[in-house]
Amino acid sequence: MVNEMELSRLEAFCAVAKEKNFTRAAARLFRTQPAVSQAVAALEADLDEKLFIRLGRQVRLTQAGEILLAHAEEAFRLLDQGRRRVAALRGLEAGELVVCASDTTCCYVLPEVLGRFRGEHPGVEVRLINRPSPAAAALVAGYEADLGIVTLPLEHAGLRTRRLILREDVAVCAPGHPLASRRRAAFEDLLAYPLLLLDRGSNTRAYIDQRLAEAGRPADVVMETGSIEVIKRLVRLGFGVSIVPRVSVLEEVQAGLLTAVSVFRRAECRHLGLITPEKGTSSPAAEVFVRMLDEYVAKKKRL
Repeated sequence: MVNEMELSRLEAFCAVAKEKNFTRAAARLFRTQPAVSQAVAALEADLDEKLFIRLGRQVRLTQAGEILLAHAEEAFRLLDQGRRRVAALRGLEAGELVVCASDTTCCYVLPEVLGRFRGEHPGVEVRLINRPSPAAAALVAGYEADLGIVTLPLEHAGLRTRRLILREDVAVCAPGHPLASRRRAAFEDLLAYPLLLLDRGSNTRAYIDQRLAEAGRPADVVMETGSIEVIKRLVRLGFGVSIVPRVSVLEEVQAGLLTAVSVFRRAECRHLGLITPEKGTSSPAAEVFVRMLDEYVAKKKRL
């Protein structure tokens, strides 16, 4: 690996090669002539080759010097390119941001934040990975994503976790359903009707299954799917009742297509959380995205 001293020697060598004179090379580098001579001598000793033929005050490259100059110039060109790319990354003119989140979060929470980030930093490539919370945690812990937005609680090693905002799950039914006239219902009241639930493996389904076990009563689960959009459509058609995040049905409730019924007390509600790798530092793009996400959720009381 090239260290700072070796780079200094290469800089001195390249300057002498271009100026064909040690004194002019020293002036070019703002060093003393003896310092430049020592740097070149040290490089020649390290390579065990003469790099210059001295012709009085002038010098010219040996064959070994010509070979080294070609590689040194290419190395400095690549180094300069790397520095410029790093500077662009820090300035968010380039780079990549990988965000992992569930289908619900991707559809109903992130669009506004993603739109703002894309508008302010178009040079950064944003990649969105749609996975349930447990799978998102594995990707972030494995450094395959910069950050994840998940439903808490979520236990997984190798992650930093913090709450973002309260996320309320509600029962949804068609406007003509017997539950539609009620603002609030007990969880057990839902068990009198066919249930349409998310697939097993999602954090939300695990939460509902836990509540079903606590209720100690059988449930008529008529459908399991990974799509909230499918669930909402079938609930509207009267196939049964479901439990979904309130944020996912705001438009339908406002349009009178669905009715949302509160089921869980505030203390029973879960939180949307941010996860990042436990070790290492966040990229500049991730830091800015998280700031925008915090500003977005600060405007909301809950989701």
